Amino acid sequence: MASMHELEVEECRWRCDPAIFEFETTAELPDEVKPIGQPRATHSLEFGASISSRGYNVFALGTPGTGRRSIVLDTLKRHAREMPVPPDWCYVHNFDDPRRPRALKLPAGRAMQFREDMKELIEDIDREITRAFESEEYQQRREEVLSEYRNQRAAALQQLEQEVQERGLAIGRGPVGLIVAPARDGEVLSPQEYQQLPQEEREEIERKRQEMQEKLEDAMRRGQQIEKEARRKVADLDREVATFAIGGTFDEIRGRYEDLEQVVEYLDQVNKDVLDNIDIFRVDRSEEEEMRRQMAPGQQAPALMGMQDMTHSPYDRYSVNVLIGHEGDGGAPVIFETNPTIENLTGDVEHLSYMGALLTDFTMIKEGALHKANGGYLVLEAVALLQRPFAWEALKRALKEAQVRLESVREQFRLISTVTLEPEPIELDVKVVLIGTPTIYYLLYAHDEDFQKLFRVKADFTMIMDREDAAVQSYAHFIAACCHDEDLPHFAPDGVALVAEEGARLAADRDKLTVRFTDVANLVREAGYWCRKQGDNVVNAAHVRQAIEDDVWRSNRIEERLLEMIQQGSLMVDVDGEVVGQVNGVAVLALGDYAFGKPTRITARSFLGRPGVINIDREVEMAGPIHNKATLILAGYLSEQFAQQQPMSAAATVAFEQVYEEVEGDSAAAAELYALLSTLGRIPLRQDLCVTGSVNQHGQVQPVGGINEKIEGFFRTCKRIGITGNQGAVIPAANVRNLMLREDVLAAIGAGEFHIYAVDTVNEAVELLTGMPLGERDEEGNFGEGSVSAAIQARMSEMAERQRHFRAGAEDAEAESD
Repeated sequence: MASMHELEVEECRWRCDPAIFEFETTAELPDEVKPIGQPRATHSLEFGASISSRGYNVFALGTPGTGRRSIVLDTLKRHAREMPVPPDWCYVHNFDDPRRPRALKLPAGRAMQFREDMKELIEDIDREITRAFESEEYQQRREEVLSEYRNQRAAALQQLEQEVQERGLAIGRGPVGLIVAPARDGEVLSPQEYQQLPQEEREEIERKRQEMQEKLEDAMRRGQQIEKEARRKVADLDREVATFAIGGTFDEIRGRYEDLEQVVEYLDQVNKDVLDNIDIFRVDRSEEEEMRRQMAPGQQAPALMGMQDMTHSPYDRYSVNVLIGHEGDGGAPVIFETNPTIENLTGDVEHLSYMGALLTDFTMIKEGALHKANGGYLVLEAVALLQRPFAWEALKRALKEAQVRLESVREQFRLISTVTLEPEPIELDVKVVLIGTPTIYYLLYAHDEDFQKLFRVKADFTMIMDREDAAVQSYAHFIAACCHDEDLPHFAPDGVALVAEEGARLAADRDKLTVRFTDVANLVREAGYWCRKQGDNVVNAAHVRQAIEDDVWRSNRIEERLLEMIQQGSLMVDVDGEVVGQVNGVAVLALGDYAFGKPTRITARSFLGRPGVINIDREVEMAGPIHNKATLILAGYLSEQFAQQQPMSAAATVAFEQVYEEVEGDSAAAAELYALLSTLGRIPLRQDLCVTGSVNQHGQVQPVGGINEKIEGFFRTCKRIGITGNQGAVIPAANVRNLMLREDVLAAIGAGEFHIYAVDTVNEAVELLTGMPLGERDEEGNFGEGSVSAAIQARMSEMAERQRHFRAGAEDAEAESD
């Protein structure tokens, strides 16, 4: 008889000794927590944050709750503090092409000052130009210029007028200007008086009038030339006066920015534009400014001065739109963008509604996250990024081109037909860190060739860490930080110990601890709630246990309903006695964040027919590929075991009873095999044991997942129907390290009311379920008497004989009919 290993209660759960914690409460611990349990991921982050080569952006992949975001941000902020402050960026008017505003790069902290300097410059210009043009000297010089040209024009007209009078004509005003008209005694003749003149006299007058009219038109043209020359002279005078008035002002500001070639070039353009548009500084705008101040934001202004938009001053063209300013900042920026739309990434151009139209200019350019993070780090959630239209492609373009271009969904879809801007792109030097799940990472890696080139650093966050002393102590520090940050009652050592044990259960491995600290933090908060509710000041193990039990009770309504159905007999499960071809399997049902074990009856039947195993669930397409593979493995094991001397002579069916959803996975393969062996040998199986485990073709029992939930599910079923003291679970020996059973199961094991058996092979499990050894072949290929395999071999031989008799009878009947 093979040796069975029944587990002691100590083997069913790891216990954390509170004595390892050298504090009375976690209040004595510092509230600062270093990254816990992620050495590989933190090393990758350090590498990615430090390397300056292009393409070494980072993808932090892992399950939510493993601290990806906090570790990423903490690591980047630490690096950013040691980095230089990046330059400022601003947009200014492009005097050559207003639709393409210019981008200016300034040293950190100087953009704000430049904006103020430009504002002060324009105010000074306005004041100096006004003063210069109101001066007596200017008025005198201007009058001299105008007087000279007025005198020239007047002299020319006077000479012409005298000549006209000598010819008996006069200069009058007609519908389209000055004309030469017939006259007598200096008075213009009326049309009636003119018609009464003799024909010859009228012809003579008309000849003279035509001659003088031509001279008048020549004089008018000369007058226009004189006036044009006068305007030019006045404009030259104005430019000379303005240049002298503002020259010192511009020299001063150029001196402040002489180290910035771009800025000096821009100031030269401003200087030229001011001199080209002196008149805008000579208009009294006090009334206009008062109207603008009284307007509500976004209000449409009345159309004055040739439809000029009163919401903007003519001086706005000299404004500075500081896109990014780092005045007072220390180190590089770390930006976490939670809503990564294309506009929030690359910036946007806003518009103003005016007179039914949408208007904009460079002062309405808004920065995006790439601008804010320029020179530092940008952190994005991968799912959020991929869900926003065009955002992923825009980010890749920016990284590949190393510059940020303003892009908009409106432009992509052409949703609005309006005038917009094409601002000059800005140089980009940023490290992007995407946070996402492994699924997203590997999908992008497989299907997006740009992703492989742009995100070369993988920071892989694990869900578990080794249960070393330092790891257990880190739980205490994490709990202390939670209590400090959220004003929770602090924990006593036994409370911390139980939280650590729960960490091992969440890791599903007694030698590991979970690093899904979101779940750990939830337990800390809930235990703190029960502590305060019970009027205590320090959280102990009882409060933690209460939090765990309450969390289960809030979530297990479906489980309780299924147990009730089993108790009522609606779901058929036997927990006592022996039955041929029937065994208790256990499935794990996961409903959101709560998972539990549900016992399921597995049955098998054997009969004469085409040899082989018929999986009923597979035949009706209710089984998944992994389960189907497990069935074929069982067939291979049975053929190896019982088809060495003669072909398999029996057909068998196997099914999950009262299961109406898809059956998937191989964790019930062992139970199916035991049911098949039972029906083939007509040997009953114990119904007070549940069985889990997968099987390979060599008959070795392999580990499965959800072992704690499966054992606890069967235990609760036995407890609901009735504990006999013989009930238990048969599990793979490799799953012993995964056991972290609840206290009620441990109490039953300790009292001898419930039993856990660990098996390595099918032989051990069969002996436990039947009380008989499976048996081994001797040299002649036969199994020992009293073994399960001997019974199966005997029945196979019997069924083979029946098949031969049946075939012989059928052949004789066919021969007689012939």
